[in-house]
Amino acid sequence: MAFHRWAARWSGLFAVTLAANMAWADPQHAISMYGTPDLPPDFVSLPYANPDAPKGGDLVMGEVGGFDSVNPHILKGRSPWQLRFWGYETLMGRNWDEPFTLYGLLAESIQVGPSREWVEFTLRPEARFADGSPVTVDDVLWSYETLGTVGHYRYRGLWGKIASAEQTGPRSVKFTFNEDNPELALLAGMRPILKKSQWDGVDFTQSGLDIVPITSAPYQITDIDPDKSITLTRDPNYWGNDLGFRRGTNNFDTLTIEYFGDANVLFEAFKAGEIDMLREGNAEKWETQFNFDAVTQGLVTKSEIPHQRPTGMRGLVMNTRRAPFDDWRVRDAMILAFNFEYINDTANAGRQDRITSYFSNSALGLIPGPATGAVRDLLLPFADDLLPDTIDGYTLPQGDGSERNRANMRRAADMLAQAGYIVQDGVLMSADGQPFTFDILLRQGAQEYLTIVEIYTQALARLGITANITLVDGAQYAERARTLDFDMMPFARDLSLSPGNEQYLYWSSDYADTEGTRNMMGLASPAMDAMLDRIMQAKTLDDLNAVTRAMDRILMAGRYVIPIYHDGPSRIAHKSTLKKPDHTPIYGDRIGYFPDVWWHEAAQ
Repeated sequence: MAFHRWAARWSGLFAVTLAANMAWADPQHAISMYGTPDLPPDFVSLPYANPDAPKGGDLVMGEVGGFDSVNPHILKGRSPWQLRFWGYETLMGRNWDEPFTLYGLLAESIQVGPSREWVEFTLRPEARFADGSPVTVDDVLWSYETLGTVGHYRYRGLWGKIASAEQTGPRSVKFTFNEDNPELALLAGMRPILKKSQWDGVDFTQSGLDIVPITSAPYQITDIDPDKSITLTRDPNYWGNDLGFRRGTNNFDTLTIEYFGDANVLFEAFKAGEIDMLREGNAEKWETQFNFDAVTQGLVTKSEIPHQRPTGMRGLVMNTRRAPFDDWRVRDAMILAFNFEYINDTANAGRQDRITSYFSNSALGLIPGPATGAVRDLLLPFADDLLPDTIDGYTLPQGDGSERNRANMRRAADMLAQAGYIVQDGVLMSADGQPFTFDILLRQGAQEYLTIVEIYTQALARLGITANITLVDGAQYAERARTLDFDMMPFARDLSLSPGNEQYLYWSSDYADTEGTRNMMGLASPAMDAMLDRIMQAKTLDDLNAVTRAMDRILMAGRYVIPIYHDGPSRIAHKSTLKKPDHTPIYGDRIGYFPDVWWHEAAQ
């Protein structure tokens, strides 16, 4: 179903269903942010899962980099990102074929107050950890408080909005909120539940490889080779095997992640059959290099997975906490000097489109040209503080495709001159006589970005700018990103069809200078802070669209990121023995899709 059909249906139903949702008097099997849940209490399976999918077989995947921790919930260390999703369960689980609807997982039911000022969950009596012990309310309360106080920053925002957390029955827990924010009832169902007793007498914040977690999830970690590989094995006694939410999912016996030094080595390992699947973001490489023998012989299949989610943003982010990128005119010049058309042609034969805004490819994205209607009304109170083109409309510069990019380079030089820079003996100098130089931080093995910035630095040199490419290993890269020790670095921010509280982590002034923040550019804008507050008060889809379009304008006119191309459909090359359901969720190839609902043909 196309996104506009979802939007039309929601708009029609919203006035009727919101009041009903807000005033639930009885426990329910599911909850939706807007409208009503699609699936009934007795649903057989998620719509993109095959309930008859066979179980069995091993799956080997590849990643670039390494890891030194199996605790994905703390700031310390590098944990495989997949563990957050494969190794833990939450009270409620997402249906990725609906923009934001949750169904009971560890919880058999959810109940909310008239305005969602509180939420109560009742645990399933059969919910168990892998050691056979029951999942208890005590585990829930401990997990929420621990993650909310000493866990990763992604968990702390919710805890600060909980006025009280209390046990209300043998299997029931209630959270009461301290602000009017209807999304909190949903977010409260999405925190990982840990086994409290496993952490008795242990410093949770310092754990790495020393403690292998005992979880309630279908997969448990069974083998660890630091920086090289990690294997999770399906628990045959998993407590939720018969749940509709789980039917047709978690079909492989083992999931193994092998780590490689760089993307080229990873690609060669896939060609040699050492790993079973590979995602490819480069459309040109997909067309020209995925024609090796295993493909032509039918042993490897190339699958393109469509989606209806926003493009998000991908590119090079500038750190506005330090000069010279604290000046928007300099950031504007950096974008002008980035010869996208030439770079895209060189890297992708022009096969991929540029990202035009953070929420593009969706109804949430800005509409080009001057702001009108509700979007304009939202921005006007901040007109004196907004950067140029926020209200009138900012458009990314377009080059002529030539290597010299003369017109945009002249404009870049003009912007740098307005910012007080002058060229002396071929070197761009600041007003106080300092040469314009900065570092571009890259992770070793990031070949795609290395190709891009090598072209980019040559263009900057023609402006008299020295941009040094600094290559560091994965551990150093993660640490420097965490401590905000960079001038410019790659940036990727996925955005959903249901933006909400997570947007605070991305763009709020409160997180602008916090180590470990996801606000990488250091955005601190009163207008953005106001939009973040408004997004939580949106009562209709029209309200939501107006706020996100205003946010999109603030972000684009801020010139914080030099956008590159978006991937378009996901491209997965995989052994032909790996199979997937016919139906693809609206979120496409995201969490909950691969490997969750795929299966091994040999198991059949």
